[in-house]
Amino acid sequence: MIKKILTISFIISLNFNLNVFSDEHILNSLKEGKKIVFIRHAIAPGNGDPNNFDINDCNTQRNLDKNGIEQAKKIGLFFQNNKIKVDKVLSSAWCRCKDTAKYAFHNFETLNALNSFYDERFAANEAKQIKDLKNYIKNWNSDKNLVLITHFVVISSILNIGSSSGEIIISDKNFNIIGRINTKY
Repeated sequence: MIKKILTISFIISLNFNLNVFSDEHILNSLKEGKKIVFIRHAIAPGNGDPNNFDINDCNTQRNLDKNGIEQAKKIGLFFQNNKIKVDKVLSSAWCRCKDTAKYAFHNFETLNALNSFYDERFAANEAKQIKDLKNYIKNWNSDKNLVLITHFVVISSILNIGSSSGEIIISDKNFNIIGRINTKY
């Protein structure tokens, strides 16, 4: 019983914290739809990828920890509780992004243009990926929002800003930043 009460209190506090970080302008903008929502993957301790990294094996990757899983669920609750309409959720093929998408939104597709190019093994992919991502967004058309779950380097390259784990950054199709929501607790 105590565990259940603590869990409910924790969920309520997570939702409260998100609403504190989001101002009315950002929320109204999301409710209008037609926005591009960049989300950096939730908390995955460490930096970069291990030397034995294999895109097809999550055991070789840097993954979400317990806090990252809770943060991803918190992101999903924010969208659900505020009735923010989502057209599509796209994720990097990296497990920490796919897990963020899974815990936050349940349904998602992967898009290679969202993959990390931080590691020197993938650095040469940056120009093509950013071009592909811009083309995808240019051709995307919906009254709802497009959610992109990706990495620091992708967000930095396309928006020219840094981002923290789990941060939500909202832009229009021309990459004008409308607002940011920090989901750390």
